[in-house]
Amino acid sequence: MPLLEEARKTPYRVALVAFPGIRAFDVSVITEVWGADRTDRGAPAFDLRRVATDTTTPIPMRGGLALHPDRTLSWLPKADLILIPGLDDHLTPAPAPVLDALRRAHARGTTIAALCGGAFTLAQAGLLDGRRAITHWNLIALLRAHHPHVTVVPDALFIEDDNIWTAAGTAAGIDLCLHLVRTAHGAEAAATIARSMVTAPFRTGTQAQFIEHPTPHTDRDADTLAAVREHTLRHLHEPLTVADLAAHAGMSPRSFARHFTAATGTTPLRWLLDQRLAAAQKLLERTDLPIPEVARRAGFGSEVTMRQHFASRLATSPRAYRAAFSTGSATGGSSPIAR
Repeated sequence: MPLLEEARKTPYRVALVAFPGIRAFDVSVITEVWGADRTDRGAPAFDLRRVATDTTTPIPMRGGLALHPDRTLSWLPKADLILIPGLDDHLTPAPAPVLDALRRAHARGTTIAALCGGAFTLAQAGLLDGRRAITHWNLIALLRAHHPHVTVVPDALFIEDDNIWTAAGTAAGIDLCLHLVRTAHGAEAAATIARSMVTAPFRTGTQAQFIEHPTPHTDRDADTLAAVREHTLRHLHEPLTVADLAAHAGMSPRSFARHFTAATGTTPLRWLLDQRLAAAQKLLERTDLPIPEVARRAGFGSEVTMRQHFASRLATSPRAYRAAFSTGSATGGSSPIAR
C-alpha cells in the first residue's frame, strides 16, 4: 500500500500550546510521548513543536523551569494534533491570541486535547460549551461553577466530544496521550511508546477508583483480583465468562463484580472486552492470520462477534483496522497471544 507507507514516513505534527501558568508535569508527559525519536523501535515519526504567542520569551513554569517556544501560533494550521497542558492555577486566563487560535483550529477540524486542568483553557475559549468534558475529580465543582454551559462528566479517565479531548488528573493525561497515539497510529505504536515509558499501554475504568473511599479494600482482595486479571490474560483465548472469573477468585459473581468495579472503576465484563479488543488489535497489526483465527485467539469465538465489538467500540471493522495499522511485517507464526 504505497500511499499508506508514504503516510507513515510523514512526521505526525503535534503542537504543544504554551503560555505562563502551564504545568511542568503535563509538558513533560507531552514531550515524552511525542518528543522522543523511537522510529528505530518501529514507532511513528513525530514533529513536536512548542507553540506560543512569540518565540523570544521563555515560558516560566513552577520549580524554576522554563519552556522555550520554537514556533508561534501561526504554525497551528500545520498541526495534526494540538495539546493543552494543565494549569498550576486552574483559573489562569489564557492569552486572547491563544484562545482565538484554538477556536480557529477547531473550526478547521484539527484534533484538540487538554490534559487535566487544561479543560479550563478550552472552556475559556468557549469550545466546551454544550459539550461533554472531564477534569480532575477534585476540580469538577470548580469547572461547573465557572463554566456552567459545559457538561462535566464526573467519572471518566478521558472523553471526546466533537474532536475535542479532555482528561482527568495527572496519570490520566498519560492515558489520553497514549490513546491519541493508538487512535492515529494503532495499538502497537502506543504499546511501543508505553513500554519505553514503563507504563501500561492503556488503563480501563474511571477516575472513581481514585476518589477517596471511607472503607478501603483489604490487601487480600487486591491480591486476589490481581491474580484473576493475570490468569485471565494468560487464558484470554478461552471462552471465559464473568462467572468463570468469579469462581477463580472464590467469590460469588455478584460479590466479585462489586469488588472488581470498586478496585478498577470498570465492570468485569467491560474489562474483559477491553482485553480481547487489545489482543485482537495486536494480532491484526503483527500477523497475517485470517480474521476468524484472530477472533478465536482473542477469545471472541466468532468473526461476527469480533466485528460487532470493533464497530461499537472502535468505529471500524477488523479488516479496515488491519489495512490501516498493519506493520507490514506480519506473519502467521507465533504470537504473544495464547493459542
